[in-house]
Amino acid sequence: MTTDFQTKELQEPKAQLGRIEFIALIAALMAINALAIDIMLPGLQEIGASLGVTTENHRQYVISAYLFGFGFSQLAYGPISDRFGRRAPLLIGLLIYVLSAIGAALSPSFAMLLGFRVLQGVGAAATRVIAVSIVRDTFGGRQMAEVMSLVMMVFMVIPVIAPATGQLIMLFGEWHLIFAFMALMALAVTLWSFFRLPETLHPENRRPFTAGSVARGFGIVLGNRAALCYTLATSFILGSLFGFINSAQQIYVGIYHLDELFPLAFAAVAATMSLSSFLNSRLVGRFGMRRISHTMLLIFIIVSLIWLILSMRGSGPVPFPLFLAMFAAVMFCFGSIGANFNSLAMEPLGNVAGTASSVLGFTQTLIGATIGAIIGQSFNGTTTPIAAGYFVLGAIALVCVLFAERGKLFQPHNAPAPHVVQGE
Repeated sequence: MTTDFQTKELQEPKAQLGRIEFIALIAALMAINALAIDIMLPGLQEIGASLGVTTENHRQYVISAYLFGFGFSQLAYGPISDRFGRRAPLLIGLLIYVLSAIGAALSPSFAMLLGFRVLQGVGAAATRVIAVSIVRDTFGGRQMAEVMSLVMMVFMVIPVIAPATGQLIMLFGEWHLIFAFMALMALAVTLWSFFRLPETLHPENRRPFTAGSVARGFGIVLGNRAALCYTLATSFILGSLFGFINSAQQIYVGIYHLDELFPLAFAAVAATMSLSSFLNSRLVGRFGMRRISHTMLLIFIIVSLIWLILSMRGSGPVPFPLFLAMFAAVMFCFGSIGANFNSLAMEPLGNVAGTASSVLGFTQTLIGATIGAIIGQSFNGTTTPIAAGYFVLGAIALVCVLFAERGKLFQPHNAPAPHVVQGE
């Protein structure tokens, strides 16, 4: 195996990415999606006050609008990237992201801001779909899970620093500067991709962009038992996470009165997800994706149930140290579940990686964002709706996994994935 990622057939740009730069670039592409969500959290209150939003829960639409634009548009990027390659659609999506962030910064009304947030999600969808497709073009099986775990480890740095960055920006200016900062970061990633990222889709693997071809590609994805069930499982787990993100500012500030310390608490939990992704990358080659992710899902459900029981006692909120410990434990589990479930869903779909990534991303984001919005709008001044969401959705995800594995958990599968280009 080589130490350089390379594509012999396609020479633009004429550069070889070492493994470290490859992982860093893929993580950066995915990170600007997380940035668009997490950096907003400290500014939601000021955005609402500035643009005349009188209902507290309605501020959450800044997050939900982005997620819905992000979810629906993923359906288009996959088939397009399977036909025209990865580079061009990715660069176009990045430019849409940059321009819509600038538009949001200049928005005079809440409705216009939400419109630009939807458009920003449309641009960001390219980064999610195509970044995963690039990894699948290059790696397969446990190697893909290892690389995705390392990508997620770097990617999780954004939730650690983004709220604090947003808080810092708010100290020196208004909420408009948050969007300007997003535009600058996305522009930097765009230039990095333009000059350094080679095309990873080989000409012989391109699929025609016709209605019949797209329909057949979608049929392959939706007809695969493991891919569909693991996608649904991920969707429900994401729904619980999005529900918390929508309510994070209200929980940390409204319930626990952390005020300026809110980004620090948010970062502490996000750091556990990054640690989990790193440990997964070290252990997945030895224990396998199924053993690790199934174990973490069971722990996720058990801790969530304990959290729910404690939150329903009726004697005030769960003490903050206990809340933070339980939430950190749940999100530590999430760090291993996400990378492995996505790899398990993509593993049998190498022939239609772009279409597969778009269908998986669309399903996960649409279901996750819808459930997250419902949980967020159910916020009632306690953590009970969030805890209930984590437990119930974790249990539903377990049912999906049992369907995928025909009732057997922890069973390793070592069959090689088709059409794998080894990059290391």
